Amino acid sequence: MNTGKVVLGVVAGVAAGALLGVLFAPEKGSRTRRHLLNKKDDLKDELEDKFNEFIENFSDKYEKVKSDITDFTQGTKINSEPIKKV
Repeated sequence: MNTGKVVLGVVAGVAAGALLGVLFAPEKGSRTRRHLLNKKDDLKDELEDKFNEFIENFSDKYEKVKSDITDFTQGTKINSEPIKKV
């Protein structure tokens, strides 16, 4: 699944939830706005954490693949050297 689609889905879900929450809120408007601002900050922090985790995992996998390719090419160089007859 494309990560961009997942992030877009999460953002759309948050926006829809916030809209429905405002429409059906039994509290005063000022209290609801304060609640939404607090929720926004929590969601922003959670999204940042997930994004940082994704980048870290991607970086780790990239480094592993890079290392594996380097090891493979080094092994190929050693095995492909011509044998000298004495």
